[in-house]
Amino acid sequence: MKNLFTSVAAVIALVFSGTIHGQTKSPKLENSLLWEVSGNGLSKPSYVYGTIHGICPTDYFMAEKTKNAFQKSDKLILEINLADPIEMADMQKAGIASEPLSKTLSPEQLSKLDAVLQKNTGLKIKHLDGFTLSAIMGFISMKTFDCETLKSYESDFIDLAKKENKSIGGFETVKKQTNVLVNAYTDSELIETVEDFSKAETKKMVEDYKAENVMNVYNDLANEKLMTKNAKKWILDDRNKDWAQKMPEMMKKESLFVAVGVGHLPGEEGVINLLRKAGYKVKPVTK
Repeated sequence: MKNLFTSVAAVIALVFSGTIHGQTKSPKLENSLLWEVSGNGLSKPSYVYGTIHGICPTDYFMAEKTKNAFQKSDKLILEINLADPIEMADMQKAGIASEPLSKTLSPEQLSKLDAVLQKNTGLKIKHLDGFTLSAIMGFISMKTFDCETLKSYESDFIDLAKKENKSIGGFETVKKQTNVLVNAYTDSELIETVEDFSKAETKKMVEDYKAENVMNVYNDLANEKLMTKNAKKWILDDRNKDWAQKMPEMMKKESLFVAVGVGHLPGEEGVINLLRKAGYKVKPVTK
């Protein structure tokens, strides 16, 4: 059972890669998952790629333009460096609760969570009492995909980087992402959020992702129930700003291939707009 809950990082990836709260000022982006970053003193362009962190093998694709951009790059940057043994060890620990949920949640919260679990997975909360609430959220999220196992773009990029002898880095750590979720939601808000997960919404998000329609993916699950203003600040805005501030110095040294959840690309506080504000030319790579 433990291997079902690998990390809080996976929770943020699976649950929130498409769960984006709409912004009133959202610059419209062209249909492309891949973006080239150039100008502003860069000797070589870098690339930003929007991933969906888990997808059914039958829906998985990687375009030639993406492979070409990856080959041109010197270094792979992920949200977390999943090739780092220390991060992997922290991931394994992150899903295990320090106290059983039956002791930390109220009877009403347990009852709600139990109902959602049984509806989506067939399991009862007593079977998962030793896991964190966020790990259970990740499990329920994975069950909204119509396949038994999910394929990971991040894992494939890591394999490609190793094959081509490229270095690998990460913007943040598992511990930092754990802190993000703790600050973004209360337990009650997390349970309310997981109640709204559905196969229909996941299917729509995957279809839009395959069409490279980043704006549709951005808006697919845009409602207040899924992402409050506080959650948006912690999960999207603050992290986007942090990454956009780190990238200039990194891009000066070498050409990057940055692979982050597609939900981080659009919006006024999205990575694309923040890089443009910083003086870079950021354009979609369509072929």
